[in-house]
Amino acid sequence: MPDEPKTLDPAAPPAGDTARPAGIPTATASSGTPATAGDSPAPGPARRRLLGLVAVGLVLAALNLRPAITSLGALLEEVTEDLHMSGSVAGILTSVPPLCFAVFGITAPRLARRFGPAAVVCAGMAAIFTGLVLRPFATGTAAFLAASALALMGIAVSNVLMPVIVKRYFPDRVGSMTGLYSMALALGTSVAAAATVPMTDALGGDWRLGLGVWAALAALAVLPWLPLLRDRDTGTAVPATASPATAPRTAGAAPRGGEAAPHAPAPRITRSRTAWALGVFFGLQATGAYITMGWMPQIFRDAGVPAATAGVLLAVTMVMGVPLAFVIPRLATRMKNQGPIVVALGLCGLTGYTGLFLAPAGGAWAWAVLLGISNCSFPLALTMIGMRSRTGAGVVRLSAFAQSVGYLISIPGPLLVGVLYQHSGGWGLPVVLMGGLMVPQMIVGTLAGRDRTVEDEC
Repeated sequence: MPDEPKTLDPAAPPAGDTARPAGIPTATASSGTPATAGDSPAPGPARRRLLGLVAVGLVLAALNLRPAITSLGALLEEVTEDLHMSGSVAGILTSVPPLCFAVFGITAPRLARRFGPAAVVCAGMAAIFTGLVLRPFATGTAAFLAASALALMGIAVSNVLMPVIVKRYFPDRVGSMTGLYSMALALGTSVAAAATVPMTDALGGDWRLGLGVWAALAALAVLPWLPLLRDRDTGTAVPATASPATAPRTAGAAPRGGEAAPHAPAPRITRSRTAWALGVFFGLQATGAYITMGWMPQIFRDAGVPAATAGVLLAVTMVMGVPLAFVIPRLATRMKNQGPIVVALGLCGLTGYTGLFLAPAGGAWAWAVLLGISNCSFPLALTMIGMRSRTGAGVVRLSAFAQSVGYLISIPGPLLVGVLYQHSGGWGLPVVLMGGLMVPQMIVGTLAGRDRTVEDEC
């Protein structure tokens, strides 16, 4: 076996490769006998450095996937007052993230096929940096929305390609690597929520400085992806070792369990009930997440909680994802059916919203913790994306489909909350809406968690 085996690009499987799962090195022994996990040589120093660089890039990219949103949530009142936004316009502002994720996320597979996943993620980090630099200079709502949309465009393509990067570079560690970047994502989300108000106060109370400071973190995230730009040409991205579960099969052998051969046409995702269930589940959990990030600090502030404390409460909600985002994907990959995890997370959310309705200030810390646990449906959804397809090409399409459909579904939620808040004069109806959405989320999540792949249904 050569030291640098060619690997399958998840976006474009080579036509002549007839008997191996996506992302697994091809055995080239003269006997024609397929290599097993024990036969594969350990990765060389260059390969280990490459994978280490990818891991660092994943962590830094994940740290930047939410600060543009949660930092704004912590200062939403100041921004809307300074830019003279009504409650409905503020609702539109909180709906911009899922709109951008749906519109721009669908372009990620095509961009990845043309330029390579690493190059697209690098461009995404650069777009986040540019948007966050420009946003503080906005003097009106339109300019502020445009700068935000630029940053969110970078987040959108990176969102879709995170599972693809993991599947491509770490095919035998999908659960642990998904947990790693999900944990980093939760950490970035929570730190931005907790630190934005204190930093703004330390910088003289100007919300523009408080939002603009997060551009520095985005600039740092560009750096590890720059050396990976050439990987789009070499295709050498997967470690030379393979676990027993991912060891290649003999050329020409029939795929086990009805598995589609990697050279077969890509699955028609729109024909898969599992893909639709996963897309709706993703959309409902995203609805809850963006309502929480956009409006929860304001809910607590209107209940009499100080602004700084409200930001910390949002941070508590987000920081719950740091340990759980690592545990849940690993647990999910060990279960044939992820439905029980879906239901457990949904019940935590339903309890949290009930408490937020009955005693928003009195039990604020408990509700923040419960809603934080519920928001871990996000790393669970990402893990299920990687589990519901057998091939790298299938994961690319399923990731783009589920996230784009999901974010389209989530667009009306934050906007509707703003309208209900403005016209009802309180948070009763919006909180009831949030809690009510947990029921269909549990139903479709259970369907998406069944032990099957999209290839079985296409």
